Amino acid sequence: MKSSAFLYPWDVVGDPDAAARIAGLGVHQVTLASAYHSTRALTPRHPATRIVTASYAAVLYPPDEKRWAGRELAPRRQNWTPGEDPWAAAAEALADAGLEVHSWVVLAHNSRLGEEFPGTSVVNAYGDRYPWAPCIARPEVRAHLVDLAAEAAARPGARGTELESCGWYGFAHLHGHDKVQGVTLGEAAQYLMSLCFCAECAAGYARHGLDPDGLRAAVRRALEPVWTGAEPAAGWAGVAELLGAETAAATLGWRREVAHGLQEAAVAAVREAAAGAAAGEGHGEGFQVLLHADPAFHRTGANVGVDPGHILSVADGVVLPCTGGDTAREAVLGPFADHRGVLAANFGVVSGMGGSPATLERDAAHAASLGATELRLYHAGLASDSDLAAVSGALGRIAG
Repeated sequence: MKSSAFLYPWDVVGDPDAAARIAGLGVHQVTLASAYHSTRALTPRHPATRIVTASYAAVLYPPDEKRWAGRELAPRRQNWTPGEDPWAAAAEALADAGLEVHSWVVLAHNSRLGEEFPGTSVVNAYGDRYPWAPCIARPEVRAHLVDLAAEAAARPGARGTELESCGWYGFAHLHGHDKVQGVTLGEAAQYLMSLCFCAECAAGYARHGLDPDGLRAAVRRALEPVWTGAEPAAGWAGVAELLGAETAAATLGWRREVAHGLQEAAVAAVREAAAGAAAGEGHGEGFQVLLHADPAFHRTGANVGVDPGHILSVADGVVLPCTGGDTAREAVLGPFADHRGVLAANFGVVSGMGGSPATLERDAAHAASLGATELRLYHAGLASDSDLAAVSGALGRIAG
């Protein structure tokens, strides 16, 4: 199975040993962040630093001034990794070490955008804005995300890309100093808290036969028992229980229409950009486009909910979250079993973040039995030396 490790450019830039170290793990590819959200990251082996604070969502390359000239919504350049083009510098070092490099592009997850332009954010049924979650139904947001996808994906030297958050983002967010655990919000309540009620979404609900004000009131009524400690049924059944099956289906109809449109436009734009950028390198047609995804369409976040048949008719495949045990893997891989395309099983290999590098060989075999064709390892730059040693041993046995 082809394997790839996730990396940030700052894991490589300034560390002359990084590329060889990653190649020595036995991976075939690196998925290298080119557009990423704000984060605080450990760099346990870097010779010059131990903590990188990416204080806002940014691109890790110089954005095209002509593309973004005069546009209010535009990507911001980073200022925490040295160099004019950290992505290119890292990609060159990794390629020189014999690794194939793919870009890693985070789209609808951008706190800076929401803070500077509040009107771009998801608005919940209570009127609260989620600055980390751009509403993908808004035309200006969609135009921004499609162009960002094209530019950040098709970096010179990239042989493919992985688009993260290419769909709806919502309530769930790994936020600084979070204080939202006082009430347990199950999957159904999170869906209701993720429904957007901006003007664009209100009009969309109306086109799907819903009264937007009535829907807002219904969502608030449905959530009242949750605030007192009630737990609705799990999954989509819980949403239908809270809202009523017909109303729930109508909300999903609107969100499906929007997400499909964004995914189709983003992938098409990436393919067009890749064909132009890679023409001189002779592999434009082989540029691989994958989406980080979840087969339960109502889910939001980094792994956006998708319809398996639709997404595999648009992209070359998906990257699926497979950390969490056999049952979790079966739930995410099973719905793709009857479709053709790349199915990359994504495993956490950072023990301190809940990953299990010690069971990687066994877990990868189980994923392969369910149809997985590739492996993704999150995250080689964050993992400890002992975690990386376990990964290297597992990959060696898998290859052997």
